[in-house]
Amino acid sequence: MTSETITAAASGAWQIGDLEVNRIGFGAMRLTQNGEAFAADAAPSDRGRAISVLRRAVELGVNHIDTAAFYFSPRRSANELINRALAPYPDDLVITTKVGPGRDPSGEWLPYATPQQLRGQVEENLRQLGRDHLDVVNLRIAGTGSIAERFGALAELRDAGLIRHLGISNVTPEHLAEAQAIAPVVCVQNPYGIGVRPEHDEFLRICGAQGVAFVPFFAIAGAGREAGASGADHDELLAVARAHEASAAQVRLAWTLHRGPHVLAIPGTGNPDHLVANVAAGALRLTQDELAILDRLHQGGAAV
Repeated sequence: MTSETITAAASGAWQIGDLEVNRIGFGAMRLTQNGEAFAADAAPSDRGRAISVLRRAVELGVNHIDTAAFYFSPRRSANELINRALAPYPDDLVITTKVGPGRDPSGEWLPYATPQQLRGQVEENLRQLGRDHLDVVNLRIAGTGSIAERFGALAELRDAGLIRHLGISNVTPEHLAEAQAIAPVVCVQNPYGIGVRPEHDEFLRICGAQGVAFVPFFAIAGAGREAGASGADHDELLAVARAHEASAAQVRLAWTLHRGPHVLAIPGTGNPDHLVANVAAGALRLTQDELAILDRLHQGGAAV
């Protein structure tokens, strides 16, 4: 693949509510620290490089950025990097953020926000991003209990004009049904990729039937999950990559996009070369035979 000339438009587009985005977006989680893996104690990233990656992403047609106020490391905040790099924001740029969990100033995780605390989290995202409203806010869930009270609190903020659209993250089909009874849900953000959560296949289909965007995270990492790519890609996956003169990561992203027109990808990186390659993956078209091979690896659910 010749990556340099490919833009995010090659991945196609999808509507998140009334907002159209290219299906290859950008995840901001790894912007705040060195390396491709995310860890609270990692060294801070180079500020100038992070800003240049964000600006390059927009130049390459990325108009969907996923972030959160709890994406920070010593001396770096993803939201504030986005603000510094991209404000005043392009008219077509959609910034999606998450609330629910949080982190204290030392970086320790606070896994659960009360309905009352969610407004503070929304306001913190607004302040850091320099916005008067948030395009999309995902309620990030921990566990399988009811989300009605917390999602209802966000629906009230939507009615007040602080939020344009609502989504949910790390959830089940039951959560989606519960949330849809309260307010429209425009996206579901769950862990998913080749060999990662094959049990979510049906959930992905349900989202498509309802016109809800399905936005996987860890689509590149596979078995490595939060630690980044596992470095142990299956021989058959590598063979597909060689056939396209592409990387295994690009094949993983392409497979993800092939799962349905409503499936979006938000690969994150602080590396400018990886950014270009990730965007170019949106132009990779896999054959039916290749998809069948990758689907079998996916259903195996093992490290691939």
